[in-house]
Amino acid sequence: MRYTPLPGRRVPVIALVGSDGSGKTTVGNALFDWMAARQPTRFCHLGKQTGNWGRAIARLPLIGRKVDSAIVGKSAQSRKSKGAGPGAALVIFTLSMRRLVRFLRMRRLHAMGYVILTDRYPQAVVPGPMDGPGLVARQPGNVLVRVLTWLEQAIYEWMAGFRPDLVLRLNVDLATALARKPDHRPETLRQKVADVPRLSFNGAPVVDLDATQPVEDVLATARSHVAAVLEAYQPGRGYPAGRN
Repeated sequence: MRYTPLPGRRVPVIALVGSDGSGKTTVGNALFDWMAARQPTRFCHLGKQTGNWGRAIARLPLIGRKVDSAIVGKSAQSRKSKGAGPGAALVIFTLSMRRLVRFLRMRRLHAMGYVILTDRYPQAVVPGPMDGPGLVARQPGNVLVRVLTWLEQAIYEWMAGFRPDLVLRLNVDLATALARKPDHRPETLRQKVADVPRLSFNGAPVVDLDATQPVEDVLATARSHVAAVLEAYQPGRGYPAGRN
């Protein structure tokens, strides 16, 4: 395998993507330790982590399930042709801005010369929970929601424009994901599992990994590709000089 450094970069950006239950945490932590032993690396989580909030709310005594059901209802409403209402749209937009803050922090670390490994990566092709815009209705009826939808899409396109050098995509079937994440909402997890193979990242090379295989086999394949990317950026390999 052969990788070509992106113009103007001193160090690469490696993205690890996949649905909940695909083993991102296990693979990511092991891969980070392996990369950090070779050169300065930072592990950046680029998700919004709203799922953790929802599961915590659902566990609250007495009111948890009722509040969680209301949140699920609002999420379903945002997918209708008219889109979310203004209040829900503002919440969804604000959560996307949380991802933007994390993305900007990652860019700063990369500019400082750190190799970057990310858990998740923003993409603008498939709206929805797999790291795409949260305002998924493309033609909402409310004027404010239309503006927020346009602005959110533009922000995601800007983030996606900073393409990773390599995307490691963990693929898993729904039954395995549910078995690994029994506390997750089945409908949300079903959509994430279905969306993962559809994701693209501004032309970045994507390596598909079968996350149902033993983790050491998955890691071995991931390491071989990451090693090739790191090697491409070594001095004397002909990479372009310049700023990140």
